[in-house]
Amino acid sequence: MIEFDVGPPAAFAQLFAVCPDLGGARKHFWYDWGPIFYRGRLDGSAKVLCVASDPGPTERIAGRTLVGDAGQRVQGFLAKLGITRSYLCLNAFAYALIPSESASGEAVLTEAAQLAWRNILYDLSHGPDLQAIIAFGVQAQQAVNLWPGRSTTPVAQVPHPTSHDEANLLKQWNKAIQHLHSIVTPDADGDATATNYGQQFLESDYAPIPRRDLPFGAPTFLGDDAWARASSPPIRSSVSRPAHDDRHTLVWIAPKS
Repeated sequence: MIEFDVGPPAAFAQLFAVCPDLGGARKHFWYDWGPIFYRGRLDGSAKVLCVASDPGPTERIAGRTLVGDAGQRVQGFLAKLGITRSYLCLNAFAYALIPSESASGEAVLTEAAQLAWRNILYDLSHGPDLQAIIAFGVQAQQAVNLWPGRSTTPVAQVPHPTSHDEANLLKQWNKAIQHLHSIVTPDADGDATATNYGQQFLESDYAPIPRRDLPFGAPTFLGDDAWARASSPPIRSSVSRPAHDDRHTLVWIAPKS
């Protein structure tokens, strides 16, 4: 069966089309690459809503969020819950925030137009089957805390998948998996008995991005960087921003066939 993401339904497409401009805050973001909005189910069937801080270079290539190394870690997290398809991933920022500008960029989260638009998006995404929200990283946690529409839906706050404190990341992700097992119902084809996180992040803790989450025509290696992580020296992502012109240039490496 050939699967691919056909794009957002009309209600989401219309909302994406009126994403507020960043105004004077543009300089804190990789603005010229444009916004990235989602990955996963926009049809109300999501049991788990994942919110992360912002998209990166692989996400720009894919036109979907949480697709690169961080996204493949999140996909592995969902797999440990037995969730294979009933999820939706959204951003705290629609645009990619430059890490060195994070202190200034975070003010965008509370800017009136951005806050109102984001909460409408989150409200539209809160389907009847939603069982849990997972906020990856401080910025995502702030965005979720600013969302009244989350109501009483359980929220798990965990470190961002790119956290440099791997020991704490693994500890917190391990605890979250244990807690969410009592809340989230596995998908019919999911396995909720998979081994939890140990002392190191292993390749088995990653999972490739399903083809159903990516646009038609995406190359088979997009969303699966296992080959890059296994190379010597390891490459964390097949897409990068060169330092000399990171606002306007991306470098994308394809594996040798």
